[in-house]
Order: sequence, then C-alpha cells, then structure tokens
Amino acid sequence: MTHAQPRAGVRRLRPQLIALAAASLCSAAFAQEAAKPADKSPEMKELEAVVVTGTARREGVRKLEAGFSITTATEEQIKQAAPTSTADILKTVPGVFVETSGGQAGANIRVRGFPTPGDGPYSTFQLNGAPLYHLPTLSFFEHSQLFRLDDTIERMEVLRGGPSPVFGSGQPGVTVNFIQKDGRNPEASLRLTTGTGNLKRLDGVYAGRLSDQWNVMVGGFWRRSDGVRDTQFPADDGGQASVVLSRKLDAGSLQLYARALHDRNAFFTAIPVVGGADGKSVSSYPGFNASKDYFYGNELRNIVLETGRATGRLLPNGKPEIQRTTVTKDLADGRGADVQTYGANLDTKVGDWTLTNKLSHTSGDVPTYALFSGANPQTLSSYIAQQVTAANGDAAVVAAAGKVATTGTATFANGGGAVAGSTPVIVNGMWVVDKALRSTSNETRLSREIAPGNNLTLGLYLAGYSSHDVWTLGQAQLMTVQSHARLIDVQLDNGVRASRNGYVTPPFSFNLDASYSGNTHAFFVADEWQLSKELRVDLGLRRETQRITGTIANVSNGDLDADPTTLYNNNLAYFNGTNTLIDSKLSRTSFTGGANYAFSREFSAFVRMNKGHRLPDFDVLRGRGANESRDSVEDITQFEIGLKTATKLYSAFLTAYQNRLTNSQTQQFTNAGNVVLRPNSRATGLEFELAMRPSDWIKGFELTATGNFQDAKYRDFQQYTGNRVERAPKFQARLTPSWQTQTAYGQLRTFATFSHVGERFADQTNTLKLPAYRTIDAGAVFAMDNGLELRLTGTNLTNKIGLTEGNFRVPGQGVGQDGVFLARPLFGRAYELSVGFQF
Repeated sequence: MTHAQPRAGVRRLRPQLIALAAASLCSAAFAQEAAKPADKSPEMKELEAVVVTGTARREGVRKLEAGFSITTATEEQIKQAAPTSTADILKTVPGVFVETSGGQAGANIRVRGFPTPGDGPYSTFQLNGAPLYHLPTLSFFEHSQLFRLDDTIERMEVLRGGPSPVFGSGQPGVTVNFIQKDGRNPEASLRLTTGTGNLKRLDGVYAGRLSDQWNVMVGGFWRRSDGVRDTQFPADDGGQASVVLSRKLDAGSLQLYARALHDRNAFFTAIPVVGGADGKSVSSYPGFNASKDYFYGNELRNIVLETGRATGRLLPNGKPEIQRTTVTKDLADGRGADVQTYGANLDTKVGDWTLTNKLSHTSGDVPTYALFSGANPQTLSSYIAQQVTAANGDAAVVAAAGKVATTGTATFANGGGAVAGSTPVIVNGMWVVDKALRSTSNETRLSREIAPGNNLTLGLYLAGYSSHDVWTLGQAQLMTVQSHARLIDVQLDNGVRASRNGYVTPPFSFNLDASYSGNTHAFFVADEWQLSKELRVDLGLRRETQRITGTIANVSNGDLDADPTTLYNNNLAYFNGTNTLIDSKLSRTSFTGGANYAFSREFSAFVRMNKGHRLPDFDVLRGRGANESRDSVEDITQFEIGLKTATKLYSAFLTAYQNRLTNSQTQQFTNAGNVVLRPNSRATGLEFELAMRPSDWIKGFELTATGNFQDAKYRDFQQYTGNRVERAPKFQARLTPSWQTQTAYGQLRTFATFSHVGERFADQTNTLKLPAYRTIDAGAVFAMDNGLELRLTGTNLTNKIGLTEGNFRVPGQGVGQDGVFLARPLFGRAYELSVGFQF
C-alpha cells in the first residue's frame, strides 16, 4: 500500500506534540503527589451535577433543577461511548440523530426532526462557552470540522432547545459545549493507541500549578490512520495542540486558551448496495464490500479539473474567448481543517454586579476535496449508447465531426486495454471546495440580585465573521464499480472524444469565487425569580440584528477549448467577468419562558416555550430563489415539558417536545444543480435518559438507556405535504449495560452498547426507504493502581450494513435494476487498543 509523505501542516504540528510529551514527563517528575478524592456514587453525581450552558447565572444550576433539557458527559463517559469522530459523540444525546459515515469531518446533524438535507444548521459547537464560528453551518462546513476530541476535554454539555435562542449565537437547536481542563486539578498522562486501519495515535496532557497565581493545562494528540475503508492512502493524518492558562482573581477568575488543529481526513459519500426484496435488509454490491471498500485509490487520488475566465474578447464564431486554467488537488487532503482558536473568559465583580465576558476568535481553512456520488450504476454499453445519442443530438458536434456516430469504444485511461461493454460503470463527481473562515465573537453579561430571589441579567453579544469560497463543482469521471476504481475513456466512431483521463460530460457544472463578511449584534435580558422554595420561573428576550455583504463572481457555461468534438468540456462553468453583490440587513426578536418545580431534592418538573429564528447565512443569500423578493428568515417555535429524578436505584430525565418550523432554509447540490427549498414542518417527540443501578443485588452494575420517539412531517410544502421529514427516524435508542469491580491490581470496567435506529426516508420525496438497523459496540478498561490504564473498544462488532443516507445527488431516485441503489453505510467493524499512564 502506497502512502503520501506527511503534509506541511502535520509536520509543523509534530514538534509541538513531541515537546508536549516531554513537558508532560518533566512536569510530572516535579509535580507534588496529591491524594485522589474518593469517587462519588452515581446518584450523588446526578444530584450534585452543575451545568453552565444555557444558564444566565455565572455559577450555573444543578442539572436536576434546570428548567430545560441538557445532556452531560464526563471525560470517561465520552471515551466509553467510543466516538469515531467529534460529531459521533452526539449519538449519546436523545433527540439528535447524527450521521458520521462520511468520516472524521462532514457530519450531518439532525435535531428533533428539524428538516435539513445535510451539514448542521441546528447545531453550534462551543469551546469553553464560546461558539467556534458564529454561523452554525455553511455549504460544505459544519462545526465539528473545527474540533477534535482528545484528553484535554474535561466534560461536555449539550443543551437542546430551552433558553438557547436568547444567549450566545442564538442557536435554537442544540448547543454543544466542550469544557477544557484548566489546571486546577493536577494531572499528567500519556496514551498510545493502535487499531484497525493501521491506526497510530499519541495523546498527552499535563495540568497543574504554573506559579502561585496561575494554573496551566497543555495537551493534544497526533494521529495517522489508513481508515476502516481501504483508500490506498492515509485517510486521517494530523493532530491538535491546546494550552489553557487560568488564574483565580479576588472576585472571580480569568482564563486564556489557544488551540491549533492541523488535520486531513478522507471524505466518503454513497456507494452501490443491494436492497432486499422485503425492503428491510441490505447487502453488499457484488465485488464491493459495503463495510470496508470505496472507490478511492491511487488512480483517483490526484484530480485535475478544467475551468477558466472570460477574457472579454470574442472568437470568430461570436462566442466568448475563455482563458483556460486547471485546478489540481489531492483527495487525501479530503475534508480537513487547518485552524486556530483563541479565547479569553473573565468572571469578576463590578460593585453589586457580576460581570462575565467570553471572547473567542477562530480562523483558518476548511477545504473539501472529495468524490461525490452520481446516479445508479449501469453497464458500459448503456453509457456509450447515451453518449452516441447526446452527440448526435448536437448539431455543432455532428458538423465538427463530419458525420453522426453509431457506436463507441472504451479503454482504461491508465493502461490495461479495452473495457468490455458488460462492465458495470458509474459516473462520480470530483468536487473541490476551498473555504477560508474567520470569526470573532464576544459575549458580555452583567447580573445582579435586584430583589430577594430575583436575579436580572443584561447582555450584549457581538460577532464579526467572514468566508472566502472558491469552488469547482460537478465535474465527473467515468469509472468501474469496484474498490480502487479504474478510470475509463470513451471515443465514438466518428472521432468524437467523450472523455479525457476519465473526465466526462458532467450532469452539471458550477464554479464559485465569493467573498462574504457579516456582523451580528444582539442585546438580551433574562430575569429569574425564585418564587418559593419549590418554584422558579425565568423569562428571556433577545433582539438581534445581522448585516451581511458579499461579492460573487458570476459564471456562465460553455465550451472551454472551442472544440465541439471534445464532449467532456463542452458545457463547463467559467467566470464571465461580471459580479453579483449581496447586501442584507435583518433584525428579529427571540424569547423564552420557563418554570421549574422541585417536588423534592431528587425530583423536579419543568415546562418551557421558546421562539427563535435562523437568519439567512452566506449560502442562503447566494442561492435564494428567483421568486424570493425578500431575504428568507426561518421561524422556529418550541414547547417542552420535562421530568427529572435521581435516586440511589435509578435516575430518569424525560422531555416531551413539539416544534414548528416555517420557511426552513434548505438547499443542496444535486445532479440538477443547486436546488433551493423552503419547507415547513412540525415534529412531536419524547426524549429519555434512564439509568438503573441495582447495587444491592449486583454490585458495580449499571444499565443506561437513551433515545427518543418522534413524529416529524412536512406541512404546507408543495407536493411533499404530509411526507415524513427526510432521514428522521421515528425511534432510536441506545442500551448500555456496564459493570465495574475492584481487583487486587486495580479497577476493571466492562461495557457494551446496543443501538437501534429506526427506518427513515432518504429525502423529502419519501421514495426510497432506508431500513432500520442495529449495532453492537463493546469495550473494557483496566485502570491499575500503579497508574497504568489498558483500554480496548470495538465498534459495529456485527459488521452491520446500516444506511445513514441515500443518494443525495439524485433526490427521488429509488431502487434500480436488480435492487441496486446508492447509499452511504456505516463503517465496518473496528477495534482500538490504548495503553495510558497517569503520572
């Protein structure tokens, strides 16, 4: 297997991580040994857990007393979930359905039945309470692309709905807050991991005192892997480094942090699979293992796309003269990130007021270079017949060739002779997206008790953000349907060339060169009353104004080489020399109201209502429909009622919800180009997080269950009214038994997770149904008394072919001949073994 040399971003990061490992060892040698406090029982952890996400008060609120739905996870709980990527940890959050079958980046995150074709418009990722990027999503970008999980994370808090439309960036869906270690709890560790796909990974972290006034945490990881799917090149290659400085002030605290990510990750889309006659089962396409195979290989790795710009001059035939250029990319760079994040959090007193301020800045590149699947496979003979028909139907092609075509021949583009007409082939897109992002946000809050039990919070949120996008989309290659696909060239018998190095006439061609900038300011007020020992109510109001400007280079489609007999570039996009300007200014008001009633310290109930908005982002403004006279704004209204309880024997968190969305902002690039839709929808559901701890019968045993029931349907949405919202399962759940015991050498913990995902429809047409699937993950951790830790985890142990999405590029396409269709399945069985040491 051939591998590329490490890329520059990764080489830059390796010395930092080597220094990090050395610093951890040296610091540990001088660190004073601290006695570890006794572990709290699970029920005490539930009772005393304090959350800060979504709360107006700086000190946070007990999870059991929070008047909203929030899921929390400690560092160990995150590791036990064995997430395959950052976004994959959201599989533990009820009400969220996350699709991570595309790889480390590029997840699709769905929240409570909100309609979206992809990415994560209803999810915002935060680091230490500040958004990584103000806008929750853009085309070919979602927040998890900016962040990787590692041992520097202390805990995770995930707020669903609740008061989130009022605070921070105003996200009405889920807010995922990763809170880093800050050095107050001394720690020094190194961890080595190996596993499926020739995985090699090093994690390290040191946390402790830097001086009498300051604490420090430094940590990160480096990782290289060929991946579960065989690509013939590294699928994941890169690392991350973080540092946090914290200082306790006389009346508060100060925290400074920085994080650098350099990572490259192969991105995967749909492959051919075979559906069972009963519609409830799926198997691999012949010769193409759905669990581990993919089209990628050394033959496809380096792509060269044609494009151009109009010179302003005309050719003798009256058509514009085009200056041809090429775009060359490496698919091993995939959908990665080269970004830096910096932040500062201040918490102090100003007279009778409490002041909190969260400042964050993120900048860097988040490219996407990948294969995007086309239509269902067909035989090569069928494809050649289509090309003959297309060529003969174009008078300019026939005139240039001098006669019509009757047939054609095919050869492998990189040697190997002729290709048989019965060979299954597919036309897949080779897309390039370069995206340079910048975002700076600052949230300031002033709070004080204005009367006994009445806390008032005033806040100001400011954000400035930009994106420079250069895209080349739609160009496609003809290839065999096999792992490590081979490229095919076709020539017709009248001399017409249907392809060049596998590149053929694409289903569509679209280029983009656009620069956008935006700024948002929002004022908010929140008031909380403790009306009695049992009853607490809160109200919040936010007024937000957004201004976005941009310049987009316009494109036309034409014959780039002015030769009609080269079909493959007769209708490609090029920049025509004109521009479109964007200038949008919008304001909206959001609000929330809720109440929590504590029947006892162990049992409470809450009700909540909120109304939020999703203002148009850069891509919504770029792709707005021709009949839209005003900029599109999405309105989201949510209602929730919940119960929370925790005892020695059990804990339960239940939330019933209903949401209504109008004018949802969706668009997707299909084989027909960019499709803009504005659906309305309504969803009703029940989320649950349950745990049973029968310690009196089985010491150390715990059984947890999370999941949700929901019914999400489109309303007032053209011919799709009444259809189920795409890829939103009616039922999904995770059941996790675990058992831990103390041995003579340390603590042993074993666990397994049984997951069920119900059937879904691939898109809004409800034509293709994706079957339900079940998976099993398992693992064991042995934490020895001498500081050594052994951890073994396995995911998808039964090698289940679970489909997460259908053919995104061809909405409404169903099952083809012999039950074949395109879909993106889960990664196959994978194992990881890590050896760690706590100093």
